[in-house]
Amino acid sequence: MLLSTIVKAYANIRVLCVGDVMLDHFLYGKVERISPEAPVPVFNFQSEKKMLGGAGNVVANLRSLGCSADILCLVGDDAAGREVRALLEAVCDHASALVIPGFPTIEKTRVIAGNSHLLRIDNERRFQCADDILDDELEQRVKEADIVLLSDYAKGLLSPERCRRVIAACAAAQKPVIIDPKGDDYAKYAGATVVKPNLKEFNQATGMACHPSEPDFQDKLREGANKLFRKHDIQNLLVTLSEHGMAFVSAARPDEVFQIPTEAREVFDVSGAGDTSLAAFGASLAAGADIQDAMKLANVASGVAVGKLGTSCVTAQEILDALSRRRSSSGLGWKQKSKIVSRHEAAAIAAQCREHGRKVGFTNGCFDLLHQGHLHSLMQARQQCDVLMVGLNTDASIKRLKGPERPVQDEKTRALLLASLEFVDFVIMFDDDTALPLVDAIRPDFIMKEGYTIDRWPEAQFVEGYGGKAITLSRLEGYSTTETIKKMKRLEEKK
Repeated sequence: MLLSTIVKAYANIRVLCVGDVMLDHFLYGKVERISPEAPVPVFNFQSEKKMLGGAGNVVANLRSLGCSADILCLVGDDAAGREVRALLEAVCDHASALVIPGFPTIEKTRVIAGNSHLLRIDNERRFQCADDILDDELEQRVKEADIVLLSDYAKGLLSPERCRRVIAACAAAQKPVIIDPKGDDYAKYAGATVVKPNLKEFNQATGMACHPSEPDFQDKLREGANKLFRKHDIQNLLVTLSEHGMAFVSAARPDEVFQIPTEAREVFDVSGAGDTSLAAFGASLAAGADIQDAMKLANVASGVAVGKLGTSCVTAQEILDALSRRRSSSGLGWKQKSKIVSRHEAAAIAAQCREHGRKVGFTNGCFDLLHQGHLHSLMQARQQCDVLMVGLNTDASIKRLKGPERPVQDEKTRALLLASLEFVDFVIMFDDDTALPLVDAIRPDFIMKEGYTIDRWPEAQFVEGYGGKAITLSRLEGYSTTETIKKMKRLEEKK
């Protein structure tokens, strides 16, 4: 089955998540000085954001992927609990957030300056409640689901007894159950279809000391996995390896290890990447993928997630975009090709930059036969902003604008050359006769170009209309693609 076909099938599945939900609270600002009162940074608050964390982030990702999602979880009788319940109602078809009096809703507050985490403040106590607290809804919710995900953060919901009850309900309904575990007590996960620890959790549970860089890694992985298979009747293990990818071992074939590398991507924040991985892996299995394809899609989704700041959801379209880049990014130049993004991706990146106070700049052109004049303009543009996006005319649009003999270089070559420049952050190809539709999608803070005045620059008028700024760049005289082509023709005629 094609990976893209699996992603498109997400819209047809229903997933039940049982686990520890929390409220993720982000405080964004700047640090520009040290306090005179103590040797600590002074955090200048600018904005804040609250979103679902833990199992809540799993269901938010499921909804973002296009799935229908249900959840069974616990919250406190407090303001954070009410906020969590409202957020869950927005992403779940059925959100059962049971209120436990006397306990606070789990809340994690992260203080972030730029792209750096300064501090995390946790407000939590381990929930204590009756073993049968989920029973009223559990059987019905399991029957309605295509797959069940357990997101265990060791906050009290998934006690050994409640884990056994959920797994038993899944077995009775013949529904697969995937578990993101916590701690070293894997007895409570007995009978699970897949248990998905990270490498640290795997080593803790097995007593092993595995590391992917060691030559005997797969031997140790098999040995540790077989310990868990024999002792706890777990069917499959999927071990996430951080920057080293993922490895899978099955009790049905305990001598085989299937390992895949991580998706190469610039890492901004790993918060919530495990939740994204669980959601994509579970959704893929429910959509009919085999284990290996589900791993590949979970890996792609995690790669997208770590490229975002804060606990962020990944969409099906972002996975499809990433798959498209992978098909065209084999061999040399993978890093540069990853900077070539779709209009949809560029709009999402620009929105995230604005949310975190980063200024987005935009310029556009054909950039045929890249020369020093182009470099001069692009370097000027990058000095004005934090992130520079460059709109690039496709071959078809250039032919309409400049005639059938142009461009000299095809769009893929031109895009890769631009993406290879360190002062260009993203390249977006557009097929329209003007860049206005692309500018409308991105909504940059600055639009920049050489040789244009506002009265004959519709894109600049549009940007200034919503409060952005248009900047006319200075031209480096003596450089022109047209003149370069003429010079080459004259030289050819002299031969």
